[in-house]
Amino acid sequence: MTTQELATQLQERFDAEQGEPDGLASPGWLSVTVCSDRLLDAIRWLWEDAGYRFLISAGSDLRRERGKYLVTNLFAQDEHGIYLAVHTEVDPEQPSIPSITPIVPAANWTERELRDMIGVVPEGHPDPRRLVLADDWPEDLYPLRWDVEHGIKPPPSDCQVPREPPPEGSSVVPLGPYFPSLEEPAYFRLFVEGEEVVGADYRGFYNHRGIEKMGCSVLTYNQIPFIAERICGICGCVHSTAYCQAVERAAGIEIPERAKYIRTIMLELERMQSHLLWLGIAGHIVGFDTVLMQTWRMREPIMWLSEKLSGNRRVYGGNIIGGVRLDIPTEVHQDVLDMLDKLETEWKALYKSIPGDTSLMARLRGTGVLPHELAVERCVVGPTARGSGVAIDTRLDHPYAAYDRLEFEKCVHDGCDNLSRTLVRLDETLVSIGLIRQALQQMPDGPILTQIDEDIPGGFEGFSGVEAPRGEVVHWVLTGDENRPTRWRPRAPTYANLQVVPPMLKGSQLADAPINIASFDPCFSCTDRMEVVDMRTDDEYD
Repeated sequence: MTTQELATQLQERFDAEQGEPDGLASPGWLSVTVCSDRLLDAIRWLWEDAGYRFLISAGSDLRRERGKYLVTNLFAQDEHGIYLAVHTEVDPEQPSIPSITPIVPAANWTERELRDMIGVVPEGHPDPRRLVLADDWPEDLYPLRWDVEHGIKPPPSDCQVPREPPPEGSSVVPLGPYFPSLEEPAYFRLFVEGEEVVGADYRGFYNHRGIEKMGCSVLTYNQIPFIAERICGICGCVHSTAYCQAVERAAGIEIPERAKYIRTIMLELERMQSHLLWLGIAGHIVGFDTVLMQTWRMREPIMWLSEKLSGNRRVYGGNIIGGVRLDIPTEVHQDVLDMLDKLETEWKALYKSIPGDTSLMARLRGTGVLPHELAVERCVVGPTARGSGVAIDTRLDHPYAAYDRLEFEKCVHDGCDNLSRTLVRLDETLVSIGLIRQALQQMPDGPILTQIDEDIPGGFEGFSGVEAPRGEVVHWVLTGDENRPTRWRPRAPTYANLQVVPPMLKGSQLADAPINIASFDPCFSCTDRMEVVDMRTDDEYD
């Protein structure tokens, strides 16, 4: 199905209007507007009949421009290579919209965030608790509305967010916010009976940093890439690439061919160092520190090379709208190839040793089971999805940069457990080595940056998906005035993957909880509160 055929289907079935807000025509992109009373029918058809995968929702305050709020639900059809934006306008006098979560369980968090940040209520949502805002944030103060100032510090209120009650007969074991085996702060309430986890609840976003608010109120288009790089502690180049590509597509900017290859190389270097970092931490969690020491030793030459190419051990500062700021000169190519040769030899030796290690197999095989059906239902991404037999990879399904010029295959395993997710990352590291070699061999001469002489026009939307080490990163941009977006909505892969942790933990052993969670390679952009139990009264509070 082409985008035009899809547009015709949506118009005939649900009276959808194409192209609002304005967007440039693209073979892999369609934007439609559906009225609220037809929204659930349209979403059900996309989800149940047309095979669309849910990505994220975005709420935009367009009261100044149009006198309305705009709710945008973003979907992907990977088989046909289509991204779809379904817009619905909301009356500010009655700021509510039918919840799509009962149809699409993966929309749970994003609809709760829609209510928190914009004040549009998803009617019929099965879990209407706050998600992003702190417990003591005042009612009726919505940070992403245009008339709420950036940097506001309201006085605390007496509001309290209810917690999910544990099942009858179970005990609560708090995991986090600081735990010796999880390298970032994370807070899970595990409900256990004996040693079995029978349920879990997660409460996060206590250090929400307001990056989206900065992007539409303080920062200009070319300042945002440097903030986007700091969304994730590992995937900086991924986020700046996704943001720049979204703006470039909204404005119709074509970047030079050489810049596409440079972005590809930087992204694959980032993937390799991230996978090596993860494997080391996973080894540490299961008590196998030899893996930690060996993989982090292998990772160091990648970090040295990144510093040589960009000035940073992380690939910072490389992307800008229109291309890249940093070239990879020919005289450096041999250094890259030498590093790849050495890493490939050592990585293959490590790969061969893992299946023969009895204790490691005991901790990975058959633990952290995420069934294929649940992975599809919750729209997980990256190695988490591919380890459960879900064959999605943005680099091949929705090609960007220079990936459509390179030959490689998806790394998919169907064991649905911690071992399968590990094997996906081991395979992908070898694929990354091959991709960088191909990109260096094929890289054309020429400029690395397109000169932009005119202001980016307002009222256009752009979208980009980029395959991060943890999975698909998506950025949606609605261009605006004053040299900045009206709305910028990024979504990291952990946002999608973390929602499946509670059902995945159910039925597992308490001792396996740290590696089960870590097998998703989660990145927590927040510091969570600790649960305290008063032993004199048995009262629990955060």
